[in-house]
Amino acid sequence: MRRTTTTDAALDAEARKSGWRTVRRVVPYLWPSDPAWVRRRVVAAMLALLLSKVIAVGTPFFYKAAVDALAGDGTDAAWMLGAGAIGLTVAYGMARLMTTGFQQLRDVAFARVGQRALRTLALETFQHIHALSMRYHLTRKTGGLSRIIERGVKGVEFLLRFMLFSIGPLVLELAMIGIVLAVVFDVAYLAVVVVTIAAYIVFTFRVTEWRVRIRKIMNDQDTDANQKAIDSLLNFETVKYFGAERREAGRYDDAMAGYEAAAIRTSYSLAFLNFGQAMLITGGLVVVMVMAARGVQAGTLTVGDFVMVNAYMIQITMPLNFLGTVYREIRQALVDMAEMFDLLEQPPEVRDRPGAPALKVSGGEVRLDAVSFSYDAARPILRDVTVHVGAGQTVALVGPSGSGKSTIGRLLFRFYDVTGGRLCIDGQDVREVTQDSLHAQIGVVPQDTVLFNDTIFYNIAYGRPDATRSEIEAAARAAKIHDFIAGLPEGYDTKVGERGLKLSGGEKQRVGIARTLLKDPPILLLDEATSALDSETEREIQDELRAMGQGRTVITIAHRLSTVVDADRIVVLEQGVVVEEGRHEELLARGGRYAAMWQRQAAEEEQAA
Repeated sequence: MRRTTTTDAALDAEARKSGWRTVRRVVPYLWPSDPAWVRRRVVAAMLALLLSKVIAVGTPFFYKAAVDALAGDGTDAAWMLGAGAIGLTVAYGMARLMTTGFQQLRDVAFARVGQRALRTLALETFQHIHALSMRYHLTRKTGGLSRIIERGVKGVEFLLRFMLFSIGPLVLELAMIGIVLAVVFDVAYLAVVVVTIAAYIVFTFRVTEWRVRIRKIMNDQDTDANQKAIDSLLNFETVKYFGAERREAGRYDDAMAGYEAAAIRTSYSLAFLNFGQAMLITGGLVVVMVMAARGVQAGTLTVGDFVMVNAYMIQITMPLNFLGTVYREIRQALVDMAEMFDLLEQPPEVRDRPGAPALKVSGGEVRLDAVSFSYDAARPILRDVTVHVGAGQTVALVGPSGSGKSTIGRLLFRFYDVTGGRLCIDGQDVREVTQDSLHAQIGVVPQDTVLFNDTIFYNIAYGRPDATRSEIEAAARAAKIHDFIAGLPEGYDTKVGERGLKLSGGEKQRVGIARTLLKDPPILLLDEATSALDSETEREIQDELRAMGQGRTVITIAHRLSTVVDADRIVVLEQGVVVEEGRHEELLARGGRYAAMWQRQAAEEEQAA
């Protein structure tokens, strides 16, 4: 016999704790304070359920009476409805039909409740994922998140339905049948049934708990395989560049091999569970039927009683078999849902403070006062950085990789909060205003504009969804891409492909510029917006970016120094510290860090030419 180790006991306790937590999270979706129609439908579904169970338990009496009438046993074979065997048979059929009818009425009443709960929870999860910090998204994989949500939402749909329509109704039906057996027949029948049910439940629950742990391993392997598949497909070009198709297929197959092994264990354990359940149920059925057969032989029971006992035992067998399936599915659903609720309970790192006002931009002045920041406490990224960007000015941030340039952009957008100092816009600390209002005032053109797998029109309109078509076309003209779009067979309705792969780098950047122009923000962040482009395209895009920056406060994060020579001020960062600051000519004259970077890049470009 297998002994339960301390580790197993801890796992079981944790699983039960997690299961109850999940059930508590689901209940409010069944009985919300608002809207009231949800509760009315739940009550209607429960009433239909109760009627179906009462009729189901009474149905075998019609069967017994019809059999006795046909066999000539008993003087009151037609005690129901004053009818003979044919009438009782019709009544038996009608009772079965009514049982099914009320069950279907229950499903109809509950369908809208279940779908509303499913939609509400899916939306809540989706919104929460978007509210989580950049740090969380950088450490998780999109494929894993999507699979967690998919399994979790399906688990909720299953649990909502079977919490109401399986466990409670099963207990009610078994109790009513037990009372009938004890009153109409003998307590011994009830005792056999109780022992059978108890053994069945204990066996089912214990084996299922064991299977849940196997299922958890299978889910982990499934998530891992899905992550590898999505990651490989998103990097399709890179895979082709390095001829790594076989390598990627091998990684995916290794992950699927782990899933295969866990799935086989799941199938084997299911076969063991099903056979054990069948053995227990069959044993109880045989014992009760033998008792009834001896009663018929002794003359204390009629043939109709024998048939009725058989009908009740079959009626018990069906929900018990269903209990095994439902319990397995509920435990598996709880495992799937626990991961989703863990995700929902993951607190956002960046939150609006209660009662935070909206950001009010009058000029667009940006100021960093002694800002410090680190992604990891052991590795500081910015150390007492002070930068002032006057309203309407263009300030460039330059420096080697890892100097903290892009981090300042992320802090400005409040993907993270500073760990020291203040970052203010027109004198308002960004931590003291709402994130929505902050994001509305800043436009970003990143190094690689990522587009949605939709039309060009949709991607440009993303900057302002309520914009008219003429405004969208005007933004495209300003970004010098309208003529290109007009020349496409489907024009603005052209699909750009996943992540915009059907467009060239320059075309994607122009769509990104048009999108930001349509948003019309007072503050503009150019995060190495042209570093991924060729020299000719870069020069063209730079002209458009300069025009775009007119009348706006512009912060340019640049790698190529030639793109920022016209900036009002250039800030040189190195290892998270401001080492130089001034105009292009001033910095070259100083002969310091900036001048050295300029000379090195000029030499590299000359050598490349």
